[in-house]
Amino acid sequence: MKTDLSKILSVSGQHGLFNYIAQARNGAIVESLSDKKRTIFDFKSRITSLADISIYTVEEEVKLKDVFLKMHEVLGDTPAPSSKAPAAEIKALFEKALPEYDEDRFYISHMKKVVDWYNEILKYASFDFVDPEAEEEAKEEE
Repeated sequence: MKTDLSKILSVSGQHGLFNYIAQARNGAIVESLSDKKRTIFDFKSRITSLADISIYTVEEEVKLKDVFLKMHEVLGDTPAPSSKAPAAEIKALFEKALPEYDEDRFYISHMKKVVDWYNEILKYASFDFVDPEAEEEAKEEE
């Protein structure tokens, strides 16, 4: 099954990733990727779709989807180092997967979030991502 990063959400102050289920009167109904428990986050919660996140590089910003794919090329089916791993180990991964990352704007704290998200996608979803542009072209051809 394809993973739609526009429906995979990160919520500030909450551990893990959530799958968007539906709009609620006072927020969004989401389901935890890990334990499938449903909850509602109100409009005050800082909710971010993974499709909207980009990583700074020296020349441009790279979509998180592309970063995940590059990490998957480097790691294969093995998990990324834990966010509790030494900073040098995490940096070494990004130097292989995304060597042009901007060291002045992409901090170790960001890297730790990305490896946590990568491991959750590896465990509970797939790296076969939905391509919204390809879907839009297919609709236009019909």
